[in-house]
Amino acid sequence: MSISIQNVDASSVSPVSEIDVGNTVRAVPESYGYSVDDLAITCGLTNREISDVEIGADTDPSKLRRIAAALQIAPSDFLSI
Repeated sequence: MSISIQNVDASSVSPVSEIDVGNTVRAVPESYGYSVDDLAITCGLTNREISDVEIGADTDPSKLRRIAAALQIAPSDFLSI
């Protein structure tokens, strides 16, 4: 059986919320020993921008890519399904 959009059961797919991404964005830098200040300097975002991502208020893909690049991880690592 092949997988196509026609045979995917919508009830088996769980959406990734902005809060899930934010929690992961907060946890990953902490696991590397990065503070928000360290991460801000490394990725070129302000502390406020990073905090907004962490609380799920801003999930701009370009900001997630910058944070991922600073941590040397794939942006998809922020997605917890």
